[in-house]
Amino acid sequence: MAEKLAPEKRHAFVHNGQKVFEWDQTLEEVNMYIELPKGVPTKLFRCTIQAGHVEVGIRGNPPYLNHDLTHPVKTDSSFWTIEDGEMHITLQKREKGKTWSSPIQGQGILDPYAADQEQKRLMLQRFQEENPGFDFSQAQFSGTCPDPRTFMGGIRSE
Repeated sequence: MAEKLAPEKRHAFVHNGQKVFEWDQTLEEVNMYIELPKGVPTKLFRCTIQAGHVEVGIRGNPPYLNHDLTHPVKTDSSFWTIEDGEMHITLQKREKGKTWSSPIQGQGILDPYAADQEQKRLMLQRFQEENPGFDFSQAQFSGTCPDPRTFMGGIRSE
């Protein structure tokens, strides 16, 4: 049932008509996906994840991305991988349940409708996590969705 509440699609950050990266999020993670240039050996790509900053590039060249993150992450459980010509960066949210409007501060911010849809999906994901015997995949909210971090006492720690 939880997979029904997984992100349906990736959000794209496009700059000057070119897709810079795609991203999605869960209660605990923000995932960034970067299509890598063909013909460059994978061992030359690099990614540095800091609590509030991410840098991506090819060794010996200026960084492709060098930006502050919208919110802080846990560096010890954030990581990156390369598979099928795509870099996948997994950023572990420091505040579980916080809805991010974009991974990168001030860039590619979701419009208000898309941000509301993300918050609703994360709230349903939280309900599913706390009540594993129920299926919330068809549930809907009327009106404004509450913040998944603080609603009814907040997210329970493990």
